[in-house]
Parts: sequence; C-alpha cells; structure tokens
Amino acid sequence: MKFVCLGYIEANKFESMPETERNAMVDECFTYDDLLRRNGHFAAGEGLQGPNTAATLRWKNGKVVVTDGPYAETKEQLGGILVLEARDLNHAIELMSKHPGVKAGPFEIRPAADLTGMIQESEKRRA
Repeated sequence: MKFVCLGYIEANKFESMPETERNAMVDECFTYDDLLRRNGHFAAGEGLQGPNTAATLRWKNGKVVVTDGPYAETKEQLGGILVLEARDLNHAIELMSKHPGVKAGPFEIRPAADLTGMIQESEKRRA
C-alpha cells in the first residue's frame, strides 16, 4: 500500500542552520532514504522549492484564478514529499518515525487513494 508523506519545516529554519548541522541532517536523511529504498519502501520522493515559487489554482466564478504562493498561511511550509510502500498506516508511521527529517519538522502521512476504478469508469464514459 502506498502512503504519501508530506514533510514540513519552519520557514527559513533550514537556511538558518549552521552549515555543518545542515549537512549532517541532509546526510542522515539521505542515508535513511537509501535504507528505505534497499528495503523496498521508498517508491518516490521530491524536495520542493520554497513557497515563494508556488502558485495556487482555484475555480472561481466559472474560471481558474491563479494566486501566487501557497494557499494557506502557516508557520511551517511544505518542504517535500515521499511516497512510501508500507503494509498499513501503522507500518508507515513506524518507518517514518525513524526518518531524521522528523527533527526538522512534522511529517503528515496519508494513504494514497487508489483511483483505478474511478479512472476506468471515466474512460468508459469518455469512450
């Protein structure tokens, strides 16, 4: 089963860390990611650029409205995603609780939705 893990960090926390501390954290995170890969749990992952590079799209009054930046104003910003293979939510929590990135900010873990049936039904309607 796939789980999407959203990693958050306080704005400017990473940039304001001493270089040696920042490098140590990055190295710990990548080492753990490699362990997850070797054990078949790391399905995908990407770091994200800062929220100042984001665009938020909304449907308003019959058209798409684009807003610069993230939708929510929060103290913490989304820093990256990791797609994890785990047996169930408890297993995903167990795996991610060992990830060094948790020290930098929280991880939100959500089961990925299986859209196979929805896609198949949509394909039938569109055929």
